[in-house]
Amino acid sequence: MNAGTLYIVAAPSGAGKTSLVKSLVETTPDIAVSVSHTTRPPRPGERDGAHYHFVSPDTFATMIAEDAFLEQAQVFGHRYGTSRAAVSTSLRAGRDVILEIDWQGARQVRALLPDSATIFILPPSRHALRERLAGRGQDGPEIIERRMAAALDELSHHAEFDYLVVNDQFAAALDALRAIVIANRQRRAAQLERQRELLRSLLS
Repeated sequence: MNAGTLYIVAAPSGAGKTSLVKSLVETTPDIAVSVSHTTRPPRPGERDGAHYHFVSPDTFATMIAEDAFLEQAQVFGHRYGTSRAAVSTSLRAGRDVILEIDWQGARQVRALLPDSATIFILPPSRHALRERLAGRGQDGPEIIERRMAAALDELSHHAEFDYLVVNDQFAAALDALRAIVIANRQRRAAQLERQRELLRSLLS
């Protein structure tokens, strides 16, 4: 049994998932984000191995053939995937792992690892979601509309997740995420692994 827990965090684009997860990792010990593989080129400031493992389409196809991914999907013309080996190594070592993936990936992972904890981040309103998408200043109206449509499609799958966190006030949403992790670590199954030596000494 794994001593760590796999957390699947999904959200529509613009809900603030990446910022929340980054702050969660920075303020919570023994938890890290899994670094995905992708076929898309690096964006300015992105580093291979830190933000993504950037690979060629041929390499990605080979990894699929070798069953190297827990999940993989195509998003906006590029492929993304989560390394099965990397996640397993971290979980066995007792570290919690976060996957930032969409609902399709979450469904694939849950089928393989049903004990995963799944969290969906909600925006406070449709208006706020549109403002956040437009506020990036990087996309034209057509792209914003396409991203809005994709966000609404993602939102329609919220009921497939264990926890729903509304990102209206950032600090409150971060507290909610941290509470989920802290509470989940106290579950009997997790504690039986983490506190094996303590329990042995108490009962001997």
